[in-house]
Amino acid sequence: MSPDAKKETAQEDLAALSAEVDLLAKIPIGYARKHLLLPCRGSDGSLVVLSGRPEATHAQDEIRFLVGPVRFVPAPEEVILKKIDAAYERSHAPEREIVEGLSGDWELDVEAAFEETRDLLESPDEGPVIKFVHSLIFRAIRERSSDIHVEPFEKELVIRNRVDGILYPMVAAPRKWHAPVVSRIKVMASLDIGERRLPQDGRIRIRLGGKEIDIRVSVVPTAFGERAVLRILDRSNLLLGLEDIGLVPGDLASLTRLLGRSNGILLVTGPTGSGKTTTLYAALRRLDSGTKNIITIEDPVEYQVHGIGQIQINPKIHLTFASGLRSILRQDPDIIMVGEIRDSETAEIAIQASLTGHLVLSTLHTNDSASAVTRLVDMGIEPFLVASSLTAVIAQRLVRKLCPDCRVPYAPSPAQWREVGLSGEPAGRFFAAGGCPSCMNTGYRGRVGIFEILIVDDRLRALILERADSEGIKAFAASRGMRTILAAGAEKVCAGITSAEEVLRVTQEE
Repeated sequence: MSPDAKKETAQEDLAALSAEVDLLAKIPIGYARKHLLLPCRGSDGSLVVLSGRPEATHAQDEIRFLVGPVRFVPAPEEVILKKIDAAYERSHAPEREIVEGLSGDWELDVEAAFEETRDLLESPDEGPVIKFVHSLIFRAIRERSSDIHVEPFEKELVIRNRVDGILYPMVAAPRKWHAPVVSRIKVMASLDIGERRLPQDGRIRIRLGGKEIDIRVSVVPTAFGERAVLRILDRSNLLLGLEDIGLVPGDLASLTRLLGRSNGILLVTGPTGSGKTTTLYAALRRLDSGTKNIITIEDPVEYQVHGIGQIQINPKIHLTFASGLRSILRQDPDIIMVGEIRDSETAEIAIQASLTGHLVLSTLHTNDSASAVTRLVDMGIEPFLVASSLTAVIAQRLVRKLCPDCRVPYAPSPAQWREVGLSGEPAGRFFAAGGCPSCMNTGYRGRVGIFEILIVDDRLRALILERADSEGIKAFAASRGMRTILAAGAEKVCAGITSAEEVLRVTQEE
């Protein structure tokens, strides 16, 4: 390269270069990644190729043969890989185009088994059904969906995605597509495609843009055929710390102090999908110092965590929460995480473990923190055991965050002010959901937790021993400064993070 050319490339603004879409179809993503080459348009409209390996002259010669004379611009490996992934994701055919392009009768080629480690973006020449299913998964991941629902009805096949806790219809296809699409999903999940009468569960592991993605698959028979739900396990949630899940500074300090104890039970409660598992994983990450023996028993193990022993229950071989918990106690644990306390046997063992010098983290399905106390007593646990072992209960919900690009401010009426639990006259402004391309016109983007933390102190232990009901426990805790979920949601509303309607939606059962 001449000195002038070196000077020119040094001054090239890499951020201003955009991928040349017309050439992406001619260059497989695997080739682009292997040789770190990406054709782009410069700010002056000229064709350039980003190159992460200037010494790979044979690859550059192949690109010149394909596109003609071209200027190569050196770029760092991490920059070019990020641009390659983003470019090929944008150019990937959306599932609606695939749907519209299908015609005539076709059958699924079950011989084309999906390879575990294959990149979803590297399959442009697959059959129409395979392309369709891959595109559904690609779009769901791109749009931050947590679940894909494949639902057969009398005359059509409906695909819906759950984004930020809400189901949105995505695609409607002819009814005859149902069997091949579900069969393809079964092949990917290593399920029995010939068994259509019994529920089946499986798992898919794929790569998308170089990132590992885990997908949990559930298939159940319904009146109109098999219904499939694909749960996308976002590993980025596993990386969330306690400071990232929405705890205010005071609650974060309280929870950190509780996790510093060497024994006791800490419960996280809330309905399905309220983020309990994410909170527990964030707590485990805070506790995982490398000097403690941490063992979990879960159903299922959604994420593998380095340095933590994880057990998945299997009722078929009588490995339940209770039996697994008994075995864990013989493993010299410091900290135990039980995925869920479902019965009195599990509750009793967890309490005994906490009383013998173990910190136990677990979940319960109750609406608020005070109800968790009475639920344990209703299970048959003696109140004195609950009072002596329970250290705190965290009740939580997930609220959707307003899209910062399109949220709309407004002055709340006195009724709206009081509706979210605020007293006095309105003294501030609320924000409502708008709608723009960055949030798919929903007005919301992402979710954050709202929390109610009930700390069990000596006065509260006395109430538990008296078998006080949940209303009495909650009223007492509130009188001593406990912030309810509704009050925590009102703080998020006043801060412009979420809307009043969203807080009321997730707390209306209170």
